[in-house]
Amino acid sequence: MKRTSLLTLFAIVVIAAAVTAALGMSRAQAAPKLTKVTLQLKWVTQAQFAGYYAAVEKGYYKNAGLDVTLKVGGPDITPEQTVLGGQAQFGIDWLPNLFATREKGGKIVSIAQVFARSGMTEITWKSSGITSIAKMKGKKVGVWCCGNQPELFAALNKNGINPAKSSDVTIVNQPFDMSLFLQKKIDAAAAMTYNELAQVLESKNPATGKLYTLADLNVFKMASPAVGTGMLEDNIFTTEKYLNDPANKTTIVNFLKASFQGWIYCRDHVSDCTNIVLKNGTALGHGHQLWQMNEINKLVWPNSTGVGHVPASAVNQTALIAKTYGVTKKLAKGATTYAYADQALNQLKGSTDIYGLKYKPITVKVTAGGK
Repeated sequence: MKRTSLLTLFAIVVIAAAVTAALGMSRAQAAPKLTKVTLQLKWVTQAQFAGYYAAVEKGYYKNAGLDVTLKVGGPDITPEQTVLGGQAQFGIDWLPNLFATREKGGKIVSIAQVFARSGMTEITWKSSGITSIAKMKGKKVGVWCCGNQPELFAALNKNGINPAKSSDVTIVNQPFDMSLFLQKKIDAAAAMTYNELAQVLESKNPATGKLYTLADLNVFKMASPAVGTGMLEDNIFTTEKYLNDPANKTTIVNFLKASFQGWIYCRDHVSDCTNIVLKNGTALGHGHQLWQMNEINKLVWPNSTGVGHVPASAVNQTALIAKTYGVTKKLAKGATTYAYADQALNQLKGSTDIYGLKYKPITVKVTAGGK
């Protein structure tokens, strides 16, 4: 009996080991290798990029077979050069910058246009009497460096003010906060609807001890009919070389699909996406990021052609404004393709709302210091 029992026990151990090995092999075979790609962001971690952070957090990239690294930007980082240099496969920047880069020989192509409208403004104090772009002649006008100037410079040129001539206007290299404007050291300042405008509204008026309000400001939206130089901003781009390699086709579609899922999630879960951004580290507080998330959604949604895809007329308008007012010397050709975005949208449209036609922003109360 002892011998039989030992043999039986031995057989059980052998079988168990075989089963365990088989299960291990099965799991190894079932876990596909993820394709590593990097996305170069235009700026530091903030709700401007919430859709991509959500795509990581919610597992959309992983489910698409991708291991995505989000590379933060900064004042010394030009996304186009990072992608052209091979440090990232995809990048985020404004469309007129892409046109200008291509004109200089940089072979990059926009594959998705996430922001369907411009969020850039130039602001002045109500008390200044500067009630139009034309009245900025002879003034100190702030704007950020490094590819953030096109919409403002186009607006100045449109009004007969040459930003390259100090006799026309003094262009101030604006820091990435609103300190110069708040201290009234410049007459006008660049302000994105989702960021710097809120920074002013989150600040106290020393004369009253209360927060500033929109009633204290003149806000010139670049996309408004009164200004007319709003251009398409955050787009996803890659190099022609990467785009034309057949081995990358599936990766491109999967990357766009998962990114769009992230933006759809942020449209429908504003608070959670704000927390996802905060979790990834940001210098600005919850109140500011909530404002930003809400304002960013307004730039993305609604989109009657589907998130990431805008009509050719919108692209052509940006190209025409860029050429007319000196951002580029000629109209861009071959700078955009939405073929891969369309494939991604086709995979999503049966199961989710890719248009957001019923989207409505939430109401966000400004908090002191954006806390």
